[in-house]
Amino acid sequence: MKRYIPSYKYCLLVATLLITGAACKKDYPDPSGPSSEQAYSSPTALANVAVGLQAWYARDRVGLLYTTTASGSLLTGETYVTNPGNTDEAQIATGGNAILTTNSVVTGMWAVTNKIRFEADSVLRRTNIIVTDKGFASGLIAYASIFKALAIGVQATFWEQVPDISGKPDTVTTDVKFIPGKQGYAMAVTVLDNAINTVTATPIGVNFAANVPKNVNIVNTLYALKARYALYAGDYATALAAAGKVDLTVTSTLDFNAQITNPIFALATATNNIFNVVDSSMGLPVGLQPDLSDKRVPFYIARPAKGPRFNINGFFSGNLVSVPIYLPGEMILIKAECYARQNNIPAGLIELNKVVTQLPSQDPFGVGAALPPVAAITQDQLLTLIYQHRRIELFMGAQELEDSRRFARPVTERKRNYFPYPFVERNDNPNTPLDPAF
Repeated sequence: MKRYIPSYKYCLLVATLLITGAACKKDYPDPSGPSSEQAYSSPTALANVAVGLQAWYARDRVGLLYTTTASGSLLTGETYVTNPGNTDEAQIATGGNAILTTNSVVTGMWAVTNKIRFEADSVLRRTNIIVTDKGFASGLIAYASIFKALAIGVQATFWEQVPDISGKPDTVTTDVKFIPGKQGYAMAVTVLDNAINTVTATPIGVNFAANVPKNVNIVNTLYALKARYALYAGDYATALAAAGKVDLTVTSTLDFNAQITNPIFALATATNNIFNVVDSSMGLPVGLQPDLSDKRVPFYIARPAKGPRFNINGFFSGNLVSVPIYLPGEMILIKAECYARQNNIPAGLIELNKVVTQLPSQDPFGVGAALPPVAAITQDQLLTLIYQHRRIELFMGAQELEDSRRFARPVTERKRNYFPYPFVERNDNPNTPLDPAF
Protein backbone atom coordinates (compact mmCIF):
# COMPACT_ATOMS: atom_id res chain seq x y z
CA MET A 1 0.00 0.00 0.00
CA LYS A 2 1.18 3.48 -0.76
CA ARG A 3 0.32 6.55 1.18
CA TYR A 4 0.23 10.15 0.14
CA ILE A 5 2.10 12.71 2.11
CA PRO A 6 1.88 16.48 1.77
CA SER A 7 4.44 17.82 -0.64
CA TYR A 8 6.48 19.51 2.05
CA LYS A 9 6.91 16.23 3.97
CA TYR A 10 9.54 14.43 1.98
CA CYS A 11 10.30 10.86 2.83
CA LEU A 12 13.73 9.59 1.92
CA LEU A 13 15.19 6.56 0.46
CA VAL A 14 18.16 7.05 2.71
CA ALA A 15 21.14 6.07 0.62
CA THR A 16 19.80 7.67 -2.55
CA LEU A 17 19.14 11.00 -0.88
CA LEU A 18 22.57 11.46 0.63
CA ILE A 19 24.38 10.23 -2.44
CA THR A 20 22.39 12.13 -5.05
CA GLY A 21 20.37 14.74 -3.19
CA ALA A 22 17.34 13.80 -5.25
CA ALA A 23 13.88 14.79 -4.12
CA CYS A 24 11.51 12.06 -2.94
CA LYS A 25 8.17 11.29 -4.44
CA LYS A 26 4.94 12.32 -2.78
CA ASP A 27 3.54 8.88 -3.54
CA TYR A 28 5.83 6.29 -2.01
CA PRO A 29 5.99 3.07 -0.04
CA ASP A 30 7.36 3.76 3.42
CA PRO A 31 10.82 2.11 3.42
CA SER A 32 10.98 2.01 7.22
CA GLY A 33 7.90 -0.01 8.04
CA PRO A 34 4.46 -1.37 7.21
CA SER A 35 1.60 0.29 5.38
CA SER A 36 -0.12 3.31 6.87
CA GLU A 37 -3.10 1.37 8.19
CA GLN A 38 -0.90 -1.31 9.75
CA ALA A 39 1.47 1.24 11.28
CA TYR A 40 -1.30 2.95 13.21
CA SER A 41 -3.58 0.00 13.94
CA SER A 42 -2.77 -0.83 17.59
CA PRO A 43 -1.06 0.57 20.69
CA THR A 44 2.02 -1.57 20.04
CA ALA A 45 2.14 -0.49 16.41
CA LEU A 46 1.93 3.16 17.44
CA ALA A 47 4.74 2.59 19.95
CA ASN A 48 6.85 1.06 17.18
CA VAL A 49 6.32 4.14 15.02
CA ALA A 50 7.27 6.39 17.95
CA VAL A 51 10.44 4.42 18.60
CA GLY A 52 11.20 4.69 14.90
CA LEU A 53 11.37 8.46 15.33
CA GLN A 54 14.50 8.02 17.44
CA ALA A 55 16.06 5.90 14.71
CA TRP A 56 15.30 8.56 12.11
CA TYR A 57 16.89 11.14 14.41
CA ALA A 58 20.04 9.22 15.26
CA ARG A 59 21.05 6.79 12.55
CA ASP A 60 23.57 7.00 9.75
CA ARG A 61 24.47 9.92 7.55
CA VAL A 62 20.85 10.84 6.90
CA GLY A 63 19.84 11.23 10.56
CA LEU A 64 19.57 14.58 12.29
CA LEU A 65 22.38 13.76 14.68
CA TYR A 66 24.84 13.65 11.79
CA THR A 67 23.42 16.46 9.67
CA THR A 68 23.02 18.94 12.54
CA THR A 69 26.38 18.16 14.15
CA ALA A 70 28.21 18.43 10.85
CA SER A 71 26.36 21.59 9.80
CA GLY A 72 26.56 23.44 13.10
CA SER A 73 30.23 22.71 13.64
CA LEU A 74 31.26 23.50 10.06
CA LEU A 75 29.29 26.75 9.91
CA THR A 76 30.92 28.06 13.11
CA GLY A 77 34.49 26.92 12.48
CA GLU A 78 34.63 24.17 15.07
CA THR A 79 35.40 21.63 12.37
CA TYR A 80 36.82 21.57 8.84
CA VAL A 81 36.38 19.25 5.88
CA THR A 82 39.26 16.79 5.68
CA ASN A 83 38.42 15.49 2.21
CA PRO A 84 37.07 18.06 -0.27
CA GLY A 85 35.64 15.16 -2.26
CA ASN A 86 32.76 15.31 0.21
CA THR A 87 31.31 18.17 -1.77
CA ASP A 88 28.16 18.73 0.27
CA GLU A 89 30.01 19.12 3.55
CA ALA A 90 32.62 21.20 1.71
CA GLN A 91 29.89 23.60 0.54
CA ILE A 92 28.76 24.07 4.14
CA ALA A 93 32.33 24.62 5.33
CA THR A 94 32.74 27.34 2.67
CA GLY A 95 29.36 28.83 3.50
CA GLY A 96 27.63 31.78 1.87
CA ASN A 97 26.38 31.20 -1.64
CA ALA A 98 28.51 28.08 -1.98
CA ILE A 99 25.71 26.13 -0.26
CA LEU A 100 23.47 25.02 -3.11
CA THR A 101 19.76 24.34 -2.81
CA THR A 102 20.49 20.76 -3.91
CA ASN A 103 23.03 20.17 -1.12
CA SER A 104 22.28 16.65 0.15
CA VAL A 105 23.11 17.39 3.81
CA VAL A 106 20.74 20.37 3.80
CA THR A 107 18.05 18.54 1.84
CA GLY A 108 18.45 15.49 4.08
CA MET A 109 18.04 17.55 7.24
CA TRP A 110 14.92 19.20 5.82
CA ALA A 111 13.48 15.88 4.70
CA VAL A 112 14.03 14.04 7.97
CA THR A 113 12.70 16.87 10.14
CA ASN A 114 9.51 16.87 8.10
CA LYS A 115 9.37 13.07 8.15
CA ILE A 116 9.63 13.09 11.96
CA ARG A 117 7.04 15.85 12.31
CA PHE A 118 4.61 13.98 10.07
CA GLU A 119 5.04 10.61 11.78
CA ALA A 120 4.85 12.17 15.26
CA ASP A 121 1.65 14.00 14.32
CA SER A 122 0.22 10.77 12.94
CA VAL A 123 0.87 9.06 16.28
CA LEU A 124 -0.42 11.97 18.35
CA ARG A 125 -3.68 12.27 16.39
CA ARG A 126 -4.48 8.58 16.76
CA THR A 127 -3.33 7.83 20.30
CA ASN A 128 -6.46 8.77 22.20
CA ILE A 129 -8.60 7.02 19.60
CA ILE A 130 -6.74 3.71 19.52
CA VAL A 131 -5.13 3.44 22.96
CA THR A 132 -7.47 2.75 25.89
CA ASP A 133 -4.74 2.32 28.53
CA LYS A 134 -4.30 5.90 29.79
CA GLY A 135 -0.79 5.31 31.13
CA PHE A 136 0.28 3.84 27.78
CA ALA A 137 -1.31 6.74 25.93
CA SER A 138 0.41 9.24 28.21
CA GLY A 139 3.83 7.75 27.50
CA LEU A 140 3.16 7.54 23.78
CA ILE A 141 2.15 11.20 23.57
CA ALA A 142 5.18 12.27 25.58
CA TYR A 143 7.68 10.18 23.62
CA ALA A 144 6.42 11.25 20.21
CA SER A 145 6.33 14.88 21.38
CA ILE A 146 10.03 14.79 22.28
CA PHE A 147 11.06 14.00 18.72
CA LYS A 148 8.46 16.29 17.17
CA ALA A 149 9.82 19.18 19.26
CA LEU A 150 13.41 18.29 18.35
CA ALA A 151 12.52 18.27 14.65
CA ILE A 152 10.83 21.68 14.87
CA GLY A 153 13.79 23.00 16.86
CA VAL A 154 16.22 21.81 14.20
CA GLN A 155 14.24 23.57 11.49
CA ALA A 156 14.14 26.82 13.47
CA THR A 157 17.87 26.59 14.11
CA PHE A 158 18.93 26.14 10.51
CA TRP A 159 16.19 27.92 8.54
CA GLU A 160 14.83 31.42 8.88
CA GLN A 161 11.24 30.18 8.64
CA VAL A 162 9.61 26.81 9.28
CA PRO A 163 6.51 25.12 7.85
CA ASP A 164 3.36 25.64 9.88
CA ILE A 165 1.84 22.19 9.47
CA SER A 166 -0.19 22.12 12.66
CA GLY A 167 -3.63 20.62 12.06
CA LYS A 168 -2.88 19.50 8.50
CA PRO A 169 -4.60 16.26 7.47
CA ASP A 170 -2.87 13.25 5.91
CA THR A 171 -3.64 14.43 2.39
CA VAL A 172 -1.66 15.83 -0.47
CA THR A 173 -1.32 19.60 -0.30
CA THR A 174 1.03 22.23 -1.59
CA ASP A 175 -0.57 25.06 0.37
CA VAL A 176 1.73 25.09 3.39
CA LYS A 177 2.50 28.43 4.99
CA PHE A 178 5.67 29.32 6.86
CA ILE A 179 6.24 31.08 10.18
CA PRO A 180 9.38 32.80 11.54
CA GLY A 181 11.85 30.53 13.29
CA LYS A 182 11.28 32.21 16.64
CA GLN A 183 7.61 31.24 16.38
CA GLY A 184 8.81 27.75 15.48
CA TYR A 185 10.60 27.54 18.82
CA ALA A 186 7.39 28.67 20.54
CA MET A 187 5.53 25.96 18.62
CA ALA A 188 7.97 23.37 19.97
CA VAL A 189 7.28 24.65 23.49
CA THR A 190 3.54 24.21 22.91
CA VAL A 191 4.11 20.61 21.81
CA LEU A 192 6.15 19.95 24.95
CA ASP A 193 3.60 21.69 27.20
CA ASN A 194 0.87 19.42 25.90
CA ALA A 195 3.02 16.39 26.70
CA ILE A 196 3.93 17.71 30.16
CA ASN A 197 0.28 18.34 30.96
CA THR A 198 -0.56 14.83 29.78
CA VAL A 199 2.04 13.04 31.91
CA THR A 200 1.21 15.25 34.88
CA ALA A 201 -2.44 14.25 34.68
CA THR A 202 -1.65 10.58 34.00
CA PRO A 203 1.81 9.22 34.82
CA ILE A 204 3.49 7.13 32.14
CA GLY A 205 2.51 3.49 32.50
CA VAL A 206 4.95 0.65 32.94
CA ASN A 207 3.40 -1.06 29.92
CA PHE A 208 4.49 1.78 27.69
CA ALA A 209 7.94 2.06 29.29
CA ALA A 210 8.58 -1.57 28.36
CA ASN A 211 8.10 -0.69 24.67
CA VAL A 212 10.70 2.08 24.35
CA PRO A 213 14.44 2.43 24.92
CA LYS A 214 15.33 2.85 28.58
CA ASN A 215 17.97 5.48 27.85
CA VAL A 216 15.50 8.35 27.31
CA ASN A 217 14.22 9.81 30.57
CA ILE A 218 10.96 11.10 29.16
CA VAL A 219 9.82 13.59 31.80
CA ASN A 220 13.26 15.12 32.33
CA THR A 221 13.70 15.45 28.58
CA LEU A 222 10.36 17.22 28.16
CA TYR A 223 11.38 19.89 30.66
CA ALA A 224 14.92 20.18 29.31
CA LEU A 225 13.74 20.75 25.74
CA LYS A 226 11.07 23.15 26.96
CA ALA A 227 13.80 25.16 28.69
CA ARG A 228 15.95 25.14 25.55
CA TYR A 229 13.28 26.24 23.12
CA ALA A 230 11.62 28.74 25.45
CA LEU A 231 15.03 30.38 25.81
CA TYR A 232 15.43 30.51 22.03
CA ALA A 233 11.92 31.95 21.73
CA GLY A 234 12.85 34.73 24.18
CA ASP A 235 10.49 33.52 26.93
CA TYR A 236 12.99 33.74 29.79
CA ALA A 237 10.59 33.20 32.67
CA THR A 238 9.29 29.98 31.12
CA ALA A 239 12.79 28.76 30.26
CA LEU A 240 14.04 29.46 33.78
CA ALA A 241 11.15 27.60 35.38
CA ALA A 242 11.50 24.60 33.06
CA ALA A 243 15.25 24.32 33.59
CA GLY A 244 14.63 24.30 37.32
CA LYS A 245 12.48 21.17 36.98
CA VAL A 246 15.22 19.09 35.35
CA ASP A 247 16.95 16.60 37.64
CA LEU A 248 20.61 17.20 36.81
CA THR A 249 21.67 13.81 38.19
CA VAL A 250 19.59 11.95 35.61
CA THR A 251 20.81 11.38 32.06
CA SER A 252 18.82 11.09 28.85
CA THR A 253 20.68 9.78 25.84
CA LEU A 254 20.59 8.40 22.35
CA ASP A 255 22.10 4.92 22.65
CA PHE A 256 23.61 2.77 19.92
CA ASN A 257 24.12 -0.89 19.10
CA ALA A 258 25.69 -3.10 16.44
CA GLN A 259 22.94 -2.23 13.95
CA ILE A 260 22.71 1.51 14.65
CA THR A 261 26.12 2.88 15.59
CA ASN A 262 27.24 6.35 16.63
CA PRO A 263 27.18 8.08 13.22
CA ILE A 264 29.76 10.78 13.93
CA PHE A 265 32.27 8.22 15.13
CA ALA A 266 31.59 5.81 12.29
CA LEU A 267 31.62 8.42 9.53
CA ALA A 268 34.01 11.10 10.76
CA THR A 269 36.07 10.22 13.84
CA ALA A 270 37.11 6.72 12.82
CA THR A 271 37.82 7.59 9.20
CA ASN A 272 39.06 11.20 9.32
CA ASN A 273 37.60 11.31 5.83
CA ILE A 274 34.75 13.83 6.13
CA PHE A 275 35.38 16.42 8.85
CA ASN A 276 37.46 16.86 11.98
CA VAL A 277 38.00 19.41 14.73
CA VAL A 278 40.18 22.36 13.78
CA ASP A 279 42.11 22.72 17.04
CA SER A 280 41.71 23.41 20.74
CA SER A 281 40.34 26.91 20.11
CA MET A 282 36.98 25.17 19.58
CA GLY A 283 36.01 27.61 16.83
CA LEU A 284 36.11 30.62 19.16
CA PRO A 285 37.85 33.93 18.39
CA VAL A 286 40.82 35.28 20.32
CA GLY A 287 39.62 36.47 23.71
CA LEU A 288 36.97 33.77 23.99
CA GLN A 289 39.09 30.69 23.39
CA PRO A 290 39.25 28.12 26.21
CA ASP A 291 41.68 28.45 29.07
CA LEU A 292 44.57 26.02 28.56
CA SER A 293 43.66 24.30 31.82
CA ASP A 294 39.96 23.87 30.95
CA LYS A 295 39.33 20.14 31.32
CA ARG A 296 36.48 20.23 28.82
CA VAL A 297 39.01 20.68 26.03
CA PRO A 298 40.61 17.22 26.33
CA PHE A 299 37.16 15.74 26.93
CA TYR A 300 35.98 16.95 23.54
CA ILE A 301 39.27 17.05 21.60
CA ALA A 302 41.79 14.22 21.51
CA ARG A 303 45.51 14.60 20.83
CA PRO A 304 46.36 11.23 19.26
CA ALA A 305 49.91 9.95 19.15
CA LYS A 306 49.46 9.11 15.47
CA GLY A 307 47.31 10.62 12.75
CA PRO A 308 45.84 14.12 12.90
CA ARG A 309 47.15 16.51 15.52
CA PHE A 310 43.62 17.03 16.87
CA ASN A 311 40.77 14.55 16.67
CA ILE A 312 37.10 14.37 17.63
CA ASN A 313 36.57 12.94 21.10
CA GLY A 314 33.87 13.12 23.77
CA PHE A 315 30.49 11.80 22.71
CA PHE A 316 31.82 10.77 19.31
CA SER A 317 34.75 8.64 20.45
CA GLY A 318 33.34 5.18 19.81
CA ASN A 319 30.75 3.20 17.86
CA LEU A 320 28.60 2.59 20.92
CA VAL A 321 29.20 5.84 22.82
CA SER A 322 25.88 7.40 23.87
CA VAL A 323 25.03 10.98 22.89
CA PRO A 324 23.10 13.11 25.41
CA ILE A 325 19.86 14.71 24.28
CA TYR A 326 20.76 17.55 26.65
CA LEU A 327 23.60 18.15 29.10
CA PRO A 328 23.15 19.10 32.76
CA GLY A 329 25.49 22.02 32.07
CA GLU A 330 23.11 23.28 29.39
CA MET A 331 20.33 23.60 31.95
CA ILE A 332 22.58 25.56 34.31
CA LEU A 333 23.69 27.84 31.49
CA ILE A 334 20.06 28.38 30.48
CA LYS A 335 19.38 29.62 34.01
CA ALA A 336 22.44 31.86 33.84
CA GLU A 337 21.32 33.35 30.52
CA CYS A 338 17.74 33.87 31.64
CA TYR A 339 18.92 35.79 34.69
CA ALA A 340 21.37 37.78 32.58
CA ARG A 341 18.75 38.66 29.95
CA GLN A 342 16.56 39.96 32.79
CA ASN A 343 19.52 41.96 34.10
CA ASN A 344 19.88 39.95 37.31
CA ILE A 345 23.67 39.90 37.15
CA PRO A 346 24.41 38.35 40.59
CA ALA A 347 22.05 35.39 40.07
CA GLY A 348 23.31 34.84 36.53
CA LEU A 349 26.92 34.85 37.69
CA ILE A 350 26.18 32.30 40.41
CA GLU A 351 24.71 29.91 37.85
CA LEU A 352 27.51 30.47 35.36
CA ASN A 353 30.16 29.72 37.97
CA LYS A 354 28.49 26.41 38.76
CA VAL A 355 29.55 25.35 35.27
CA VAL A 356 32.92 27.11 35.31
CA THR A 357 34.07 25.53 38.59
CA GLN A 358 32.48 22.08 38.17
CA LEU A 359 34.83 19.11 38.32
CA PRO A 360 34.44 16.36 35.71
CA SER A 361 33.67 13.94 38.55
CA GLN A 362 30.64 16.04 39.51
CA ASP A 363 28.96 15.67 36.11
CA PRO A 364 27.20 12.42 35.11
CA PHE A 365 28.89 12.58 31.69
CA GLY A 366 32.28 13.71 32.97
CA VAL A 367 32.01 17.20 31.44
CA GLY A 368 33.68 19.70 33.75
CA ALA A 369 35.87 22.78 33.35
CA ALA A 370 37.46 22.73 36.84
CA LEU A 371 38.38 26.41 36.53
CA PRO A 372 38.45 29.25 39.08
CA PRO A 373 35.24 31.33 39.17
CA VAL A 374 34.84 34.19 36.73
CA ALA A 375 33.62 37.72 37.42
CA ALA A 376 31.29 40.07 35.56
CA ILE A 377 29.90 43.46 36.47
CA THR A 378 27.75 44.40 33.50
CA GLN A 379 25.10 42.52 31.56
CA ASP A 380 27.22 42.54 28.41
CA GLN A 381 30.20 41.07 30.27
CA LEU A 382 28.07 38.31 31.73
CA LEU A 383 26.39 37.46 28.42
CA THR A 384 29.77 37.26 26.69
CA LEU A 385 31.01 34.83 29.33
CA ILE A 386 27.84 32.76 29.04
CA TYR A 387 28.27 32.59 25.27
CA GLN A 388 31.88 31.50 25.67
CA HIS A 389 31.02 28.74 28.11
CA ARG A 390 28.00 27.54 26.12
CA ARG A 391 30.27 27.07 23.11
CA ILE A 392 32.79 25.10 25.19
CA GLU A 393 30.33 23.14 27.33
CA LEU A 394 28.11 22.20 24.36
CA PHE A 395 30.92 21.72 21.82
CA MET A 396 29.71 20.08 18.59
CA GLY A 397 26.24 20.01 20.10
CA ALA A 398 24.41 21.50 17.06
CA GLN A 399 23.45 24.66 18.96
CA GLU A 400 26.40 26.79 17.88
CA LEU A 401 24.63 28.58 15.04
CA GLU A 402 21.63 29.59 17.16
CA ASP A 403 23.97 30.79 19.91
CA SER A 404 26.06 32.83 17.49
CA ARG A 405 22.97 34.61 16.15
CA ARG A 406 21.24 35.02 19.51
CA PHE A 407 24.26 36.58 21.16
CA ALA A 408 24.68 38.90 18.14
CA ARG A 409 28.20 37.72 17.43
CA PRO A 410 29.93 39.23 14.37
CA VAL A 411 28.82 37.56 11.13
CA THR A 412 32.48 36.88 10.39
CA GLU A 413 32.30 34.19 13.10
CA ARG A 414 29.87 32.07 11.09
CA LYS A 415 29.71 30.96 7.47
CA ARG A 416 26.00 31.64 7.06
CA ASN A 417 23.07 32.77 9.21
CA TYR A 418 20.55 30.30 7.79
CA PHE A 419 20.45 27.63 5.12
CA PRO A 420 18.72 28.23 1.79
CA TYR A 421 15.49 26.28 1.34
CA PRO A 422 15.98 22.99 -0.53
CA PHE A 423 15.08 22.96 -4.20
CA VAL A 424 12.63 20.11 -3.65
CA GLU A 425 10.63 22.32 -1.26
CA ARG A 426 10.62 25.36 -3.51
CA ASN A 427 9.74 23.24 -6.54
CA ASP A 428 6.63 21.81 -4.84
CA ASN A 429 5.49 24.61 -2.53
CA PRO A 430 4.80 28.09 -3.92
CA ASN A 431 4.76 29.48 -0.38
CA THR A 432 8.44 28.74 0.18
CA PRO A 433 10.06 31.97 1.43
CA LEU A 434 12.89 33.70 -0.35
CA ASP A 435 16.30 32.45 0.63
CA PRO A 436 18.07 34.70 3.13
CA ALA A 437 20.94 36.70 1.66
CA PHE A 438 23.40 35.13 4.14
